[in-house]
Amino acid sequence: MAGRERHRLLLQNAQQLVLVCGRGEPSLRRDGAASLGVLRGASLVVGLDGCIKAVGQADVIHNQFSEATFERIIDCSGKCVLPGLVDAHTHPVWAGDRVHEFAMKLAGASYMEIHQAGGGIHFTVEHTRKATEEELFSTFKHRLERMLRAGSTLVECKSGYGLNLETELKMLRVIERARQSMDIGISSTYCGAHSVPKGKTATEATDDIINNHLPKLKELKLSGEIHVNNIDVFCEKGVFDLESTRRILQAGKDIGLQINFHGDELHPMKSAELGAELGAQAISHLEEVSDQGITAMARAKCAAVLLPTTAYMLRLKQPQARKMLEEGVIVALGSDFNPNAYCFSMPMVMHLACVNMKMSMNEALAAATINAAYALGKSDTHGSLEVGKQGDLLVINSSRWEHLIYQFGGHETLINYVIVKGKIVYQNERCETTNSY
Repeated sequence: MAGRERHRLLLQNAQQLVLVCGRGEPSLRRDGAASLGVLRGASLVVGLDGCIKAVGQADVIHNQFSEATFERIIDCSGKCVLPGLVDAHTHPVWAGDRVHEFAMKLAGASYMEIHQAGGGIHFTVEHTRKATEEELFSTFKHRLERMLRAGSTLVECKSGYGLNLETELKMLRVIERARQSMDIGISSTYCGAHSVPKGKTATEATDDIINNHLPKLKELKLSGEIHVNNIDVFCEKGVFDLESTRRILQAGKDIGLQINFHGDELHPMKSAELGAELGAQAISHLEEVSDQGITAMARAKCAAVLLPTTAYMLRLKQPQARKMLEEGVIVALGSDFNPNAYCFSMPMVMHLACVNMKMSMNEALAAATINAAYALGKSDTHGSLEVGKQGDLLVINSSRWEHLIYQFGGHETLINYVIVKGKIVYQNERCETTNSY
């Protein structure tokens, strides 16, 4: 018996406890992503510090720990326990509504045609610039709460609908406020190079970011006012070309930001090759990535954040997930939540990845947990159920974990508990709860 030390949470007797990985792997590639660690008849302990203290067979955990030492015990008989999901790419801070553009897309308008007609990013920029910080925080908080209820416990959140220093900082302050006040984990991304502002050339916008935006960000980071983790650029034809992208990303890296950017989405830009060269942590989209780019990313251990909602909603060709997996790329997933791809749910993203990108359910779960955490530089603390990692977990009301992916849109009644740092942050009243005491 492990003494009388107090603990926060015991999840006991789970039908399946999905470790994802169990040997401290920073990511899963090839065969590792295809076969996940799963324990049956297992229990898990989270300490008062919010970290996992023990994982193992239920009888072994029962003999090690006294039930009297736990603040909360949940009987998970007939249920599954999984790591909290990680959403590796979102744009959740904005004002304005672009539901009208959905009709345009259905009528055949392309992303760039909508963009050039004054819609797309520029429409959102106009509304976001006008919105107060309080208005932005209110809608952002609501969106994060919906993501949490759908099982996401760590979310990457971008700025990028300001395109001027004042509004970009306003968005980053909103993200910082949520990071400090909410239970959900946040990785903050500066994305001032999301589009070229009206009235500027790409070169002028690049110079403004390097000479004005990034020095201010560095100052605010050093003072502790804003915590920013990543730098992002939309590397695309008619937006930021390869050389502008290189300059901005290198300048961001020089002030300590991880490189995590949009590349090879609508046109082949050699973004993957650039990212591998610069030591990028991750590159998103990659619908038009070259074979050489895939090889370079695998060699550089640069994660590919694939976004099946984007290809689905914009009717683009799907990213080459199978080729990337076979070549040893670290494949992660993100919802790409934004006004153009309005999806809060990583279970639905995993389902689309399986159906449209031909990923297996094991590969999709690895991509939405350990590999998505890797893409954010956080796989040492998130993404799997291992001793020492943060106690972010899901309990689902099913005897097989695959139901989280199989039930397309079914997560609303399937997820029983969402847990962050061993604290229950969402309990689904629609699920049977008599096993909790």
